[in-house]
Amino acid sequence: MKELCIEDYAAIVAIDWADQKHDVCEIDLATGTTESIVISSKPESIQDWAVQLQRRFPNRPVAVICELKKGPLVYALMKYPKITLVPVHPGTFAKYRKAFQPSGAKGDATDAKLLAEMVMAHPDKFSPIEAESPQVRALAQLVESRRQLVQNRVDLTNSLTWHLKNYYPQVLDWITVKDSHLFLDFLEKWPSLTAIKRARTKTLVAFMHQRNVRDQSLIDQRVSAIKASVPLTEDEGVVVPNQLMVETICGQLRVLLHAIERIDKEIKTRYAAMKDRAIFDSLPGAGAQLSPRLFVAFGTNRDRYQSASDLQKYAGVAPVKESSGKKSWTHWRYSCPKFLRQTFVEWAGQTVRFSFWARAYYEQQKLRGKPHNTIIRSLAFKWIRVVFKCWQDGVPYDESKYLQALRERGSPLLEFAVKN
Repeated sequence: MKELCIEDYAAIVAIDWADQKHDVCEIDLATGTTESIVISSKPESIQDWAVQLQRRFPNRPVAVICELKKGPLVYALMKYPKITLVPVHPGTFAKYRKAFQPSGAKGDATDAKLLAEMVMAHPDKFSPIEAESPQVRALAQLVESRRQLVQNRVDLTNSLTWHLKNYYPQVLDWITVKDSHLFLDFLEKWPSLTAIKRARTKTLVAFMHQRNVRDQSLIDQRVSAIKASVPLTEDEGVVVPNQLMVETICGQLRVLLHAIERIDKEIKTRYAAMKDRAIFDSLPGAGAQLSPRLFVAFGTNRDRYQSASDLQKYAGVAPVKESSGKKSWTHWRYSCPKFLRQTFVEWAGQTVRFSFWARAYYEQQKLRGKPHNTIIRSLAFKWIRVVFKCWQDGVPYDESKYLQALRERGSPLLEFAVKN
């Protein structure tokens, strides 16, 4: 990734951000003068300050240092062409501050100044934000938000399951897909075993038919199970509070499912308009959910990463080696964009089912005693190199061409696949 070059800027500005106000340290590189000010976090104050900053330095850009990669302050400053944003990881700055202030002394104004001094002393360790187009950034936020909503759905269904097991466990066997509208409709109509036992067979059959359940044997099986079921407990101290929680969670889950469906439509529409989508649609196992995530992981700026290694390290997929004396060990990267790493690892896991060489690699490593998670991370490392080449050349992935390249190189992986 592109390193920060101090000589390209007229000034270095560090911001120690907070909820209500931001402490700012401005260093004029031409004169060497330093000025400390405080601005409000309100949009009007940020705009006034940014406009004045550009007027004071009209000929060259200004590097603005902040412990953020996204958020209100970053979004407010991205629209100014003369401002280049340089993010610093909070953990990195915290350790730097501790090294020079072992007493633990801390202040917003001094933090802003120390942040500027750190970046000026080590510019090669930091990279400016190279903003993608608004369309790509919107898609990036949508896919990440969707993943968060999916996790919320998992949390709610787990909670729903727990409460149902306390008083009404049979329904979990009757309808196994808990995050479906069918399951929610069923619980909202019959939230307890007492309620479902009063229902007529015709009512149950009609309910299933109205929701496109046409398998008569399945319907008969469910009706028979309902009629034969007995209560786990009839204690009101158990049934009443758990039933209330089930009804509450069903309402929350219903809203969440509709939200995910709406976001899915928006992602599909935006992704369909992307020029490079053919590359990511061609990747084995990516599908409708992972293809847009992989697209935004690479973006459209071909100069953002100098090599596949840059992306492997940035995404946290490349391992880290440590050594001390005669000992050395390897571990994964602790500091990285977690969602980005999750995207590559989740997709690598899917490729085992859809890619011949990925499956062979998985089996090879498994025979060598490697654990599942280690193999998948290693596979993600390899896939990044493959996709990076496709992305740079602007061509879709072709499994047959890649297998031919492995064959020409005499890859032992193919020999293993043939023998096994």
